[in-house]
Amino acid sequence: MKPEADLVAKISKNIASYKDEMVDFLQDMIKIPGESCQEKEVIQRIKQEMEKVDFDGVKIDSMGNILGRIGEGDRVIAFDAHIDTVGVGNREEWQWDPFAGKYEEGVIYGRGATDQEAAMASMVYAGKVIKESELYPDYSIYFVGSVQEEDCDGLCWQYIINEDKIKPELVVVTEPTNLNIYRGHRGRMEMEVITEGVSCHGSAPERGENSLYKIAPIISGIERLNQRLKSDDFLGKGTITVTNITNQTPSLCAVPNRSAIHLDRRLTVDEDKELAVRQVEEVIEEAGVEARVEILNYKTPSYTGLVYETEKYYPTWVLPEDHRVVQSAIKTYKELFSSEPVVDKWTFSTNGVAIMGRHGIPCIGFGPANEIYAHSVNEQVPVEHLTKAGAFYALYPYFIK
Repeated sequence: MKPEADLVAKISKNIASYKDEMVDFLQDMIKIPGESCQEKEVIQRIKQEMEKVDFDGVKIDSMGNILGRIGEGDRVIAFDAHIDTVGVGNREEWQWDPFAGKYEEGVIYGRGATDQEAAMASMVYAGKVIKESELYPDYSIYFVGSVQEEDCDGLCWQYIINEDKIKPELVVVTEPTNLNIYRGHRGRMEMEVITEGVSCHGSAPERGENSLYKIAPIISGIERLNQRLKSDDFLGKGTITVTNITNQTPSLCAVPNRSAIHLDRRLTVDEDKELAVRQVEEVIEEAGVEARVEILNYKTPSYTGLVYETEKYYPTWVLPEDHRVVQSAIKTYKELFSSEPVVDKWTFSTNGVAIMGRHGIPCIGFGPANEIYAHSVNEQVPVEHLTKAGAFYALYPYFIK
């Protein structure tokens, strides 16, 4: 047998032997509510598991991210799983308790099962296999449980890179990919367009200046702008849409003096915030009204109380298919599963917007569960995905060139 075949067989066998432990660990995480900015108890549970399997280092930083490390080599790589979740919404829409960690016919159900605590279970036991087999002495491998991603994707990694001073040569983003290999996604940003008017009694609107009337032609212009935005063969089309409108008015019997629309802008290849703002300013100019555009900021405290303010701009990132990080992932997949992988992209946004989008660190995506179940009342993951993802994470460093 080739050395690679021996290693593949060993890793696959060892990971499979920890299936029950992974299931128990994932069920425990699901049972602990952990929405963005409320992840403390989930982080503590992850810390307990990392220490149980004898990680070389376990640290919770000032933001609340947990950084588990295997190895002390000079080469640094990382695996990232955000462990915050969205809320459950209307409980009556769930067929089961979203926090029970239901396990039935080879599938685990519950909030966080897809997005994305399953990957954390796979990562921790990949670390255990790497540690006990004394693999990759040249590496320091970080297994990161990051916070606040659902609230502000990438903020956690801005902090890890800038403040924790951890800058890996590559990061595996373990968001759900249905065990496919992903190499990018569109970026996004959040903007507001604001119009000012003069309030007056609604019985005599001619005495004032209605800010809502000013913003109406801008809304129509945004709709037209969306139709002409550029498209990319891989990432798809850039988009813009109005998602909310607010009015400032003394009462419902008064003309509003301030109106604002919230814009969700998705950015494809070669689109950035400067371009996006300029395009909206052109819409305003075409409408012939006075208005201003603002990029919004995020400044919500983490569960530790830390405020790490950032602009709500999440840059596009995409890695060429011939890049060594992608090719190493393809090689890993072929050796493990004896088949050709699907190489694709996410439709949503991930922490890659900071890791590669802002800091230029190559990212690759590989995660358990199917993204179609993310944020849904059917959130789930096949247990088979836990062991397959764990094997991939444990083997991948071997093929990195």
